[in-house]
Amino acid sequence: MQFPAWSQERALEVIARTSGEPGPVLVTLQGIQEYFGYVPDGAVALIASACNVSRADVHGVLTFYHDLRTELPRKVQIKICVAEACQSMGARDVAESARKSVIDNLDVEISNAYCLGNCALAPAASVDGKLRGRVSVKSLVKEISQL
Repeated sequence: MQFPAWSQERALEVIARTSGEPGPVLVTLQGIQEYFGYVPDGAVALIASACNVSRADVHGVLTFYHDLRTELPRKVQIKICVAEACQSMGARDVAESARKSVIDNLDVEISNAYCLGNCALAPAASVDGKLRGRVSVKSLVKEISQL
């Protein structure tokens, strides 16, 4: 997915739309990330000012939630569930082997997720937001090659 380049003016527009919401820091961070694809360093001070909190508070929220990112995402996002049901079906091995098999592909990011709600089809994964069940390294590599 293509995201616009960082712009303070655009960030202020996003912040103006979200800073009045309940839980404004998290909602505003999510809005910035949705727009730019990540939360740039320059956004932290803007969010802190708009939400009337310290930059440390914003940074604390930013680093606490695993789905918030401080770098542009790679082209393909794969999340492999490593919760109990998927673990029992070999998800950690699938995740590790998948990482090794795509290590040279800079457009693929593989991360762990803790329950995708597809326990009956463990191990489960999400490939660019699409839920997949009974995944294997072979099926993931095949899907990546088709994107």
